[in-house]
Amino acid sequence: MKVGYSRVSTTAQDVEAQHAFLIGAGVDAERIYTDAGFTGKNASRAGLRQALAAVREGDTLVVPKMDRFARNLEDTLRLVRELTDRGVIFQMGHTVYDPRDPWSKLFLSFLAAIAEAEGGWISLRTQEAMARPAVRAKLKGRQPSISPKADAAIARMLDEGDESPSDIAQSFRISRASVYRAAERHRRRHPSPDTAADG
Repeated sequence: MKVGYSRVSTTAQDVEAQHAFLIGAGVDAERIYTDAGFTGKNASRAGLRQALAAVREGDTLVVPKMDRFARNLEDTLRLVRELTDRGVIFQMGHTVYDPRDPWSKLFLSFLAAIAEAEGGWISLRTQEAMARPAVRAKLKGRQPSISPKADAAIARMLDEGDESPSDIAQSFRISRASVYRAAERHRRRHPSPDTAADG
């Protein structure tokens, strides 16, 4: 049996393309596990935990790319060793990792190191961009995309508790995180008497 795993850290990344690859690699759509909406540095990866729990001895875990699988070289090797100890085959892209082949192990380590370096380069480019005054000014000048009136409505709906944050987000066509940010903006503008007294 083949089990697939995909990860997208931003909405700009196309999870459908990763799923299409996994299905093309012979993974049943019902056996694809996905993590979405977070960076690779986050500790919680429920989709990956489910994928690792789903594979048994003789099964194959398939991932589209190395940087979608693990945070860094150390994390990659730890996970692959875990799979190897359980008798699970690991496939990255079109390359199947055979733990009995020293060249395969070398190739895997090389690819993992490249993935880790790529993450460092992206971080470095971001830091360099943020160091430019024009970029900082642009970020500082960004304004919320919804009005103070909408912030007030969202805060009230959250306090009443009749609708979930997800339902509120759908109603206003924003993300769950934006729901909480909107409520926090409203509370900063209009602190409750108790909050004002504490301050």
